Amino acid sequence: MSIQFVYSHQHFVTDVYRISGNNSAKSSASTKFDTAIQGGWADRMARGIFRYHLGDLKTRVLLGSHGYVAQLNIQRGIQRRKPQEILSIKQEFSAKQFNFNKIKHDEIIFEMIKDKKGCTPLTNNAECPQPQKMVVLVNVSPLEFGHCLFVPDPAHCLPQILTKFAIHVGIEAVLLSSDPSFRVGFNSLGAFASVNHLHLHGYYLDHPLKIESKPVKPLCPEKGFYRILDFPAGFLFYAESEEVEKVAQTICEVTDFLVNDNIAHNLFLTRGSPPCVQTQGEKDLCSRKGVRIAVWPRISCFGAKEEDAFNVALCELAGHLPFKNKKDFERMTEEDVVDVIQSYLLPEDEFHQLEQQLTEHLLCS
Repeated sequence: MSIQFVYSHQHFVTDVYRISGNNSAKSSASTKFDTAIQGGWADRMARGIFRYHLGDLKTRVLLGSHGYVAQLNIQRGIQRRKPQEILSIKQEFSAKQFNFNKIKHDEIIFEMIKDKKGCTPLTNNAECPQPQKMVVLVNVSPLEFGHCLFVPDPAHCLPQILTKFAIHVGIEAVLLSSDPSFRVGFNSLGAFASVNHLHLHGYYLDHPLKIESKPVKPLCPEKGFYRILDFPAGFLFYAESEEVEKVAQTICEVTDFLVNDNIAHNLFLTRGSPPCVQTQGEKDLCSRKGVRIAVWPRISCFGAKEEDAFNVALCELAGHLPFKNKKDFERMTEEDVVDVIQSYLLPEDEFHQLEQQLTEHLLCS
């Protein structure tokens, strides 16, 4: 029987700020969520559950406006499970392939269940919906400290296509942490997802990322839909604790559109400042009250193709670069990194066309 982590809206942390520079500022001591993730993860590391021991990773911040955080993680490139062969963004789940019903029970940290007490049925005869569970387990080939996977009830055997529930709990997981270094992300099929069984990644990266405060251009403000500026071309949403349901629904409308149009995509969720067109004061720029959700449509990448230096997936697009070898880690510049990342993104004309289509789609929904 797995440990259950039961939470409610009252557990969300709103008074989070980041001090300028490399230091994080928490609202208070670690929350029960942070303690459970970090304690469970450290326990499994001590017990040898992982494929390799993850110590302090050699880290450097690349010079330039993007502030890329480069880390040397050779073992992950060597020891991680071989990615499954993916041929389609809509590829069906296969019980014959590796999936999260085949893991060892000791890999599970806990099951997340939201307390629905006090919910109001929509009709007189309706009942409050039964709580869905999100299984949280260690990633046995970790990128960073606390690297875990969020898997919506594995027994449902869902393919790697985002659902509203997965997005919703992903946002809530960030809100449950008092640490602005906790991040959540998603790789679609064709965007370096290695397992076709619905899951999100979560981990701690104790370095600020520019995506937390990059300026934006409003596309459909009434739906909270923005374009990220001065960064790899992508879209941005923002949610505070009272807006999670609405924002998750809108994000799902966007990702459903991408799936239906066979466009691969990556998501990255992190504490961040509110999106604002006008120049923000220092207080707003340092605020981490809410969650920024970045969505990058990208060129599909099928088969076994991988870059020598780093793969372009959720964390790389957000500015965190886990390098596979020392040579590239030491020599690559921001310009080199941008060239690699840009080769996986949509050409400007295609991105602009998609931007218009999504804006119209959201306005009509």
